[in-house]
This record gives sequence, structure tokens and C-alpha cells, in this order.
Amino acid sequence: MSITLENRIAVITAAGRGIGRASALEFAAAGATVVLGDVDGDSVSGVASEIVAAGGRALAMPCDVTSAEQVADLVHAATSTYGRLDILFNHAGGSSPGPLHEMSVERFEHLVGLNLGSMFYGVRAALPIMIDQGAGTIVSTTSGAGLGAVRGLAVYGAAKAGMIALTRSIAAEYGGLGIRANVISPGSMDTAGFRGWLDALPGSDRDYFEQIPSGRLGVAADIAKVACFLASDYSAYVNGVTVPVDGGIAGLLAIPHV
Repeated sequence: MSITLENRIAVITAAGRGIGRASALEFAAAGATVVLGDVDGDSVSGVASEIVAAGGRALAMPCDVTSAEQVADLVHAATSTYGRLDILFNHAGGSSPGPLHEMSVERFEHLVGLNLGSMFYGVRAALPIMIDQGAGTIVSTTSGAGLGAVRGLAVYGAAKAGMIALTRSIAAEYGGLGIRANVISPGSMDTAGFRGWLDALPGSDRDYFEQIPSGRLGVAADIAKVACFLASDYSAYVNGVTVPVDGGIAGLLAIPHV
């Protein structure tokens, strides 16, 4: 049997590229109608066109997730167009490495808004709809930096840890109303940005890969498939948890290299 999201309406943020795009394609392939948002309107329109060309249903909208109004408009586009909202996937986020003592107030506010704030805006818009329906699923993307400290990512990690806490609270407060909320924590992913950082490190890629129990970087499909599972009825009794999708990194004891 395969996972199905047949007849489900899903909103996905940051769906124009990478993991967001892969998730949009995965959800649509499982039968969901997807409402896609991204700050790059052209890229997200391209993803929607790709889904429609394959026989799926998709609606794309430009969406800056640091704007509460734009996130609310994206969520409400699902109900105004399709009549309901079954799934909200808060995928948008981003980091800005640097020493904590050099972080400006403006940069702090931007990072918190981009990560934790964007999730709150989506949840605030989606919960009343899901409460009225008596059902709904919320999935969000956090980071390993929200599970453990990463040098240079203090504010980003704090915002991602806040997403985990918010998810637990949603599960506790609204689980009895048929609403579930879970978090995915990606590990090192094979993206252009991460590859650039990795190439700047001393040593070889193999040195890095050997520290990952699965022996490789993650790819967008690794996250998309878990998101699809968490959005589906196959995870009907999974609520308030953080799922590391990191090749086993979260299970390791940190030991200094010699």
C-alpha cells in the first residue's frame, strides 16, 4: 500500500525550490490539491504548472512569510478556492551564521520572524479553520540547530527550538479536537548552499560523510517523503513529536575529533 493524500487540501510555504518543491510534487503525486507559496512568485508558479501538467491540482501565490497578512492570505486561498484546509506544511525558514555578540537587533528580529514567526502566522490562520472542521494536520520544518547547539547559529537555533515547543503546545491543546502537529528536523542536506560551505572546509567530502551514520548527505526527497507520511492517516496517532531525518546524526554522542 502507498501513502495517499487523496481529496486533501494542503498549503505549503517556500514551495518554489528545494525541499519545498519536492514536497509539493510528493503531496500532489499522493493525490493532494496543493496551495503553494514562495517569496519568488515565478518559481512557485513553475512548480504549480509542473503539477498541473502531470494531472494534479495546484494553486500558486507569491508569499513573504515574514508578513502575517500574506501568510494568512495564502491559508485562506485554500478555503476560498477549495472549501477546506486539511494540511499546513510550514517549510519556510533560513539562517544567517555569525557570532551572537555581533548580531544586530534587526537581524535577530528578521531571523525569528522568518522561522518561528512564519510558523505562528500560518498556525494562527489555519487553526480556526481546522477547529471548525474537527480535523487538520500541521507539519513544520525545524533544524538540528533546534535540537542541539551549533556554533554561529544561536538565534536561528533558538527560533527553531521555539518551533518545536510551539508544535508540542499545539498537540497538547488541540489534539482532542482532531488536530495533529509534528516537526521534521533535517540533517545535512545536499543543497547548493551547504555544498558551498562544505567545500570551504579543510579535508575532503568523504571526511564529512564518514561522520554521518548513513554515509551521505540528505536529499530533498528524504524530507518530502517524511512530510507526506506525517500529513497522512498513516501517522494518525503521531502527535507533538520531532522526527530527525538526518541519517542518524541525532543519535550520536558528540565526541571531540583528534
